[in-house]
Amino acid sequence: MNKDDLILRTKDFAHRCVKLAVSLPKSYLGDHIKRQLIRCGTSVAANYRAACIAHSKAAFTAKLSIVIEEADESEFWMQFIIDEKLKPKQLVEPLLKEANELASIFIVSRKTAQRK
Repeated sequence: MNKDDLILRTKDFAHRCVKLAVSLPKSYLGDHIKRQLIRCGTSVAANYRAACIAHSKAAFTAKLSIVIEEADESEFWMQFIIDEKLKPKQLVEPLLKEANELASIFIVSRKTAQRK
């Protein structure tokens, strides 16, 4: 998977996170999770784009670290949605799987960048 593929994949992930978030019930908890999921889900895409134009290897790995943290946080909020039964598990699981895959991809990328 190349840089352009990952830019599109992370952007699609961001859109899917927003769609899940805005479908949450209107309640104190739903509104809180909505804001958190939109913030971290879109941050994955935005910070990956920033990593792609980093001026140094250190800046690149720092941005990738943020991408990993935000993908992991997205996973947390999706698991919380399932735990609290705010959405059916089968509806959230594909996006949860994507968050996990993206985090795994970027962990490997960061390790590769740090070795070079």
